[in-house]
Formats: sequence, C-alpha cells, structure tokens
Amino acid sequence: MQIELPTIEGLLVRRYKRFLTDVKGPDGEILVAHCPNTGSLKGCLEEGARVVLRDSQDAKRKLRYTFQSIEVNGSWVNVDTGLPNALVTEAIQNGLIEGLTDYDSVRREVKYGKASRIDVLLERDNGERCYVEVKSTTMAEGSQARFPDAVTTRGLKHLHELRDMVHEGHRAVIFFCVSRSDVTTFAPADDIDPAYGKALREVVAEGVEAMAWSTHVEPRSFTLLKPLAIEL
Repeated sequence: MQIELPTIEGLLVRRYKRFLTDVKGPDGEILVAHCPNTGSLKGCLEEGARVVLRDSQDAKRKLRYTFQSIEVNGSWVNVDTGLPNALVTEAIQNGLIEGLTDYDSVRREVKYGKASRIDVLLERDNGERCYVEVKSTTMAEGSQARFPDAVTTRGLKHLHELRDMVHEGHRAVIFFCVSRSDVTTFAPADDIDPAYGKALREVVAEGVEAMAWSTHVEPRSFTLLKPLAIEL
C-alpha cells in the first residue's frame, strides 16, 4: 500500500503521555505528533532515531502530524496501528495471502462478539465466514517477532471471541502483522503477558488459526513481505 498523505523525516526526541511524541523536524523545530500506538513500543523508541511523520495537512486538527515509523538497526518499523488493518485487507483483496483467498465479500470493522468489531470479515455466498483479527506487531528480540509488548486485556478478549466464532462453526484467524522486515519467526511474549501466551495456545488448539507475516516498511509505502514460522 502507498502512503497518500505527505510525509516528513525527523529525529525522535521522546514519546510521552502515551499518545504524544516530540520530533525534531528538518529545520530544527520541535514538532508534537500523535502516537497512534497504545503499546509500550519496546525497542522502538531510541532517542535520536530517524522517524517519519505523516502530515494530515489539516490546520484545524489538534495534532497535525502522526508518528508513522521509526528506524531501528537500519530498518524502518511501522508504529501506526491503523495501517496493518488496511494493509492486510488490501492483500486479501489482491489474493496475496494463501488461505484467505476466493471469498466473495471482504468487509472491515464488522460488529460481532460482545460489543466488538472484527478487523476483517470474509464471506462466501454459501454463508461461510472467516473472522480475521489483525494485531500490529513491532517488538523483536534478535530475529524473532514477539507480541504483545505490554499486557493486553483487550487482546485477550479478542482471542476468546475468535474461539467463540470457531465454536459456532466459522473460521477464525489471528493475524500478526509484524511491522518490520528483520525477523524470521514469531512467538508470544510470555515474559510480558503470560496470560495472553497461554490463551493463544489454548485457542489455537481449539481451532483458531494463527498467521504471522513480516512486512517491508518505507517512508512512503508498506507491503507484506513473507509468512513467518510461528513458535508456540
């Protein structure tokens, strides 16, 4: 997928109050950007690292810029949790993800479960459904991507709702969109959130399908790269 809005590069000063990021812009000015990632961004917040901001071009918006990506060990990492959903949807529509092709309908943000919305709902004309929950993943240790980077009760709820869809006779997929290219495997971060890792193994044993893909991140583009081996 291409990034349609203009982008600018700067240097990370700090991320604070969860949703705020100070960035030193090209002219040396400090720009305050919205950070759309609620996780800890462990390993992705080195002071002075190159970052990309997306310019909304909306002078009335409280924070004009959005923190989109950061350079880690020479590679770009996407930190905008909104982009993976769009990327995975686009890839499904283009038939690029094996196992998620040949559906007649692809819809986003469809209500299901208990006051939840599924990221992508795939449907066939014969009534078959596949529920796809996309998890934006930024953390890595060596060549292994890991999720989550902070305790996630919301993520735990999503796993249980996917399991419920399986019990109702539908397909359900937890899709870890790893927003970086420098990884070869994926595993749950049991040291950070053991409850999530335990639940992931349980729901997979009950029929929820797990997929993980690395991505290629550039300041102006974001593309799926290859499937990763999942180590549960």
